[in-house]
Amino acid sequence: MKLNLITTLAFGLSAQAHCIFQKVSVNGKDQGSLVGLRAPRDNNPVYDVTSNDIICQKPGSTSTQVISVAAGDKLGAWFQHVIGGAQFQGDPDNPIAKSHKGPVTAWLAKVADGAAGTAQKTGLKWFKVWEDTKNGWVEFALPTCVAPGDYLLRVEVLALHSAKTRMGAQFYTSCANLRVSGSGSFTPSSTVSFPGAYRQDDPSILVNIYGPMGQPDNGGKAYNAPGNVPVIQC
Repeated sequence: MKLNLITTLAFGLSAQAHCIFQKVSVNGKDQGSLVGLRAPRDNNPVYDVTSNDIICQKPGSTSTQVISVAAGDKLGAWFQHVIGGAQFQGDPDNPIAKSHKGPVTAWLAKVADGAAGTAQKTGLKWFKVWEDTKNGWVEFALPTCVAPGDYLLRVEVLALHSAKTRMGAQFYTSCANLRVSGSGSFTPSSTVSFPGAYRQDDPSILVNIYGPMGQPDNGGKAYNAPGNVPVIQC
């Protein structure tokens, strides 16, 4: 995986180059600000992978609305510097500072049917449906084999510019409430828990991504997203 520019959104008026996942789109249709989302109140990252905040970020804005999607739909997660977009006209850190490089991943966890808007985020079993590095709107296809039912969708941006020191990696996530329709029948044979999937000393989390000339290319070595979890294959 290349360590390209990643970009995102945030709550509040922080002057830092942070970001926040604040909107979902379905086949290009914007679902609205914070609709169906469990999102933090500010754009500060989570550093501690053993905290419950690693699941859907710190407690903040919690919508009980459920977003209806079909397996195979194109989903979008909108990351920006602050809620609404840029912090000011010409904001150079929107959606996130150019220095903030790292992977973007999307995960699903099955919850009880009819409970997507109210299910507890803890104790769930997650499987990865997509990973890459993108800017602004992170868009990906929901795999066609995902079985119908209610899920939480977790989209994570991991910024690695300060990851050479322990607790330096920055995790930006929110979770969306989804109701999936379709004819898929996929049941994951292996899942992970949050917290639990990541270790603070994971070589993809505690890592110096800079080469000898200061270039953010992981010293020319391949980079794998943390957790060593493959994307499901339909």
